[in-house]
Amino acid sequence: MTLILCADVGSTFSKAVLVDTETGAVVATAAHPTTVATDVMEGVDAVCRALAAHGPADDLLVCSSAGGGLRIAVVGQEIEVSAEAGRRVALSAGGRVVHVSAGELSPAAVRELRAVAPDLILLVGGTDGGNARVLLHNAAALARARIRPPIVVAGNAEAADEAAAALAATGRRQVVTSNVVPRIGEIAPDGARAAIREAFLTHVIGGKGLSTGPRFASLVRAATPDAVLRGVEVLADAVGGDVLVIDIGGATTDVYSVLTPQGEDATIHREVVGALWHARTVEADLGMRWNAEGIVEAAARERVALAPATVAYAARVAADTAHLASSAGEWAAEEELASAAARIAVRRHARPAHPSEHPRPLTEVALVLGSGGVLRHSPPAVGAAVLAAVTSDHGGGWRVPAAARTGVDTAYLLFAVGLLADDHPQAARDLAAHLAFTIDQ
Repeated sequence: MTLILCADVGSTFSKAVLVDTETGAVVATAAHPTTVATDVMEGVDAVCRALAAHGPADDLLVCSSAGGGLRIAVVGQEIEVSAEAGRRVALSAGGRVVHVSAGELSPAAVRELRAVAPDLILLVGGTDGGNARVLLHNAAALARARIRPPIVVAGNAEAADEAAAALAATGRRQVVTSNVVPRIGEIAPDGARAAIREAFLTHVIGGKGLSTGPRFASLVRAATPDAVLRGVEVLADAVGGDVLVIDIGGATTDVYSVLTPQGEDATIHREVVGALWHARTVEADLGMRWNAEGIVEAAARERVALAPATVAYAARVAADTAHLASSAGEWAAEEELASAAARIAVRRHARPAHPSEHPRPLTEVALVLGSGGVLRHSPPAVGAAVLAAVTSDHGGGWRVPAAARTGVDTAYLLFAVGLLADDHPQAARDLAAHLAFTIDQ
């Protein structure tokens, strides 16, 4: 038996799953509060000790969203094409997009960029062989600016090396990768995603001050959302169909979809940017604690009714983020808030970014999976009700899945599937199949 310990170091809790890679079976799980105030390795070591009784782990794979995760700023050429493509790619790479700018960077725009303190800058602009002026101007502006985060250059291939040279001349950390918009109507995320992941591991994790020694940085393989999206990809393969995942957290609600384009979608590029079929969106105003009142405000805009008691409960938990539901009335409020967050987040995920584009085709989704503490730790009926609110939401402007199965990742396995996918692909597939099987039980 070969055991691999997969750990996710979150902002609040560090979770671990011990997996038998020969069978893909879950041997045991553990959790410990993330020790951000001291050294995150204390929490990691605690979950390792908790699982040690089940046998020594042959390897330890870690992903992390501690310290605010991966904060990405996107600098593009025009807001509706390259900047929008960069935003979508940054989200799919596990980043939290904290700033988007378009056009030539002015001194004021550079100051705005510095003020958000990104961990990484994604510099994009121009199709391959197209306009290079804005990309080169922005590279020169960033080269002159007092900006220290690494810069991923993913724009016009014919100008990318010149842009990188300008950055390198002033000592900026930079890497060139393939263009995210090589042609109008096409989005190419893989090169930028890989470069963002490498920059995160090389420059960002070690620079956040999460641990005093080098061990933590050497263990981390990915940003947690990047690992989860990879896990969703493996899960879609295991179930043999499209998958939609809704992760309802204390601060944000993240939506992941892995879709296979059908018919015209597979061959025709209708949109200026192009569709990203393996995608993630982050709704920073929809959270069960820190942004509970954001759910209330968004529900009003979306005409999603909330009971007065739920509105009052949202204000209470926003003021006391450590509060845990303990009564039937509180769980009813939790369910209503989570249902609203899920419905609104999926509406935003499905809707086109621009009026000229088509909604994301979620009709053929085979599995809608819920995740997040409110679903994992609630009575089973809560998770079912929250997901039913999504699959029956005919007022969102998109066609709901016609025959999707629903379930909750109660064991929190998707991150582990993603961590295993590259080096232990069979174990990842087996673990994903185990997750799909447990949903049917």
